[in-house]
Amino acid sequence: MFFKNTRMLFKEFEYFNHKFPDPQYLGAKHTHLAWIKTHIPYNIKVALDAFGGSQSVSFLFKQMGLKVITNDFLNFNHQIGLGLIENINMVLDPGDIKILFQDSKEKADFTLMEETFSDVFFERSECVFLDNYRANIPQLQGTYKQALAFALINRSMTRKVTMGHFGHTQALRYAIDPERIKRNRNLIRPLKEIFTELVPIYNRAVFDNQKQNKSHNQNILDLLPNLKDTDLVYFDPPYCDSHADYQSFYHLLETYTEYWRDKEFINGIKRYEPQRFSGFDKKRDAVKSFENLFEMAERIPHWLISYNDRSYPEVNDLTRMISKYKDVVVEIKEYQNGRGGKGSVAGSKEVLFVCSPKVKHVVKKRQIETIDAGF
Repeated sequence: MFFKNTRMLFKEFEYFNHKFPDPQYLGAKHTHLAWIKTHIPYNIKVALDAFGGSQSVSFLFKQMGLKVITNDFLNFNHQIGLGLIENINMVLDPGDIKILFQDSKEKADFTLMEETFSDVFFERSECVFLDNYRANIPQLQGTYKQALAFALINRSMTRKVTMGHFGHTQALRYAIDPERIKRNRNLIRPLKEIFTELVPIYNRAVFDNQKQNKSHNQNILDLLPNLKDTDLVYFDPPYCDSHADYQSFYHLLETYTEYWRDKEFINGIKRYEPQRFSGFDKKRDAVKSFENLFEMAERIPHWLISYNDRSYPEVNDLTRMISKYKDVVVEIKEYQNGRGGKGSVAGSKEVLFVCSPKVKHVVKKRQIETIDAGF
């Protein structure tokens, strides 16, 4: 019996040998995973990560041996889901790297980065490299190798810019500032070198948890009605009025992944226009979107909702909305250090709504008869 229980104990942690590649993503929950895990019920078999983002929570679900359904309405996040959550055994080998770096026969049709983004975030030579790499991605065998190629180059780009996002145009100026370089040497490293360093890290993160996991690329309000037999949903919506708009901060990664030729690129950062509709990042839409979200998810027994005390709608208002469908306990962590965005500065609070099926109060027949007798 001792050895049997020991084997079961080790099996619970079997997949935790695989490490999630550290993200550099505003609002990413990788620093909160241990906290979130303590609130996941033991009887869960199928978990939905509705706003997958960096995919760190989906990766935790996969490590726990759950069947994972992950979703994000931005394609560059979906590619991480394909490469690390849905994928079970495909990695990038030296032959794949050779394909990605080879001089593309299609390069004449791939000039978006050079023509639109040269000397905005990266020097022209780096943009030429990115165009050539992008032209070669379809030459890789299969969806999962291609997804890893996207995930890796997008992560390389965020490592090469200050603060890991594209909501500013300071990257090239910082790359000639010795003090900035001391703090982040990636500013002056070639993208090809950063990418090559990351390949084994991402390859080691690929594993099979013996479940048929799935990554989706939809607005969650469109996806939810089509999902069945889900035990737990994790909601990590954009923190409206608390964090920046992800489409503005990560527009370059979405543009590069989609390789748009029919968008307008506006302002100094060359953000694409029109943006995709989220429903959760603008005050005019947020309340209605949450109402729709909770109504659609009512049949899912357990919810975990990450939030922030400086977001809209306010925590108390959101609690009332949730209480219509679930019993809810509000857990709180306070940020000790700033991490980007007013929703994660020191003193602000990360909130986790732990939601479970409402307890039904049964009135016994004898009690009803006694009450009736009084009239």
